Amino acid sequence: MIAETVCSAVSAAGLGIAVVTAYRKRFLTAARLAAYSLVPVGLVMTGVVGWLADTALSPTAWAGFGVLGAAWLLFAGTRAVERRRRGAGAGREAAGREAVAPTASAPSLGGASRPVGGPAATAPRAHGSAEDFSDIEAILKKHGI
Repeated sequence: MIAETVCSAVSAAGLGIAVVTAYRKRFLTAARLAAYSLVPVGLVMTGVVGWLADTALSPTAWAGFGVLGAAWLLFAGTRAVERRRRGAGAGREAAGREAVAPTASAPSLGGASRPVGGPAATAPRAHGSAEDFSDIEAILKKHGI
C-alpha cells in the first residue's frame, strides 16, 4: 500500500516537472520526463511493485535467490576449470612445436626476424650515434659549454 502511494507521488511530481519544462518550450525534454514519470505508475498497475514487496519480505524467496546464486557459482566455476584445462593442454602443445633447436645460436621467436650477429649488426647504429654526438658537440661548443 505504501509502495503504491510513493510510486503515484513520484509519477505526479515527474508529470508536474514535465509540464513546467514544456511551458519553457523544451518539448523533447518534457516528453522524456513524462515518459520516465509514467514508469512507476505502470509498474504498480502491472503488479511488479507488489511482487517485489512480497519478495523482499519473504525468507523463502531469499533462500531461493541463494540457491540460484549457488547454482550459478557452480556453473561458472566448472566452466572456468574446463577452460583452464583446455588452455593448459593447448599451451603445452604450442610450446613443444615452437621449441628452440639445440644448435641454434639465437632463440626463435615465432617469426620475428632480427639480424643475428654481434658487432657487425650494431655497427650502423654506433656510427649513426657517433654522428649524433658530433652534432651535439658542435652545438655545445658554439654555446661555450
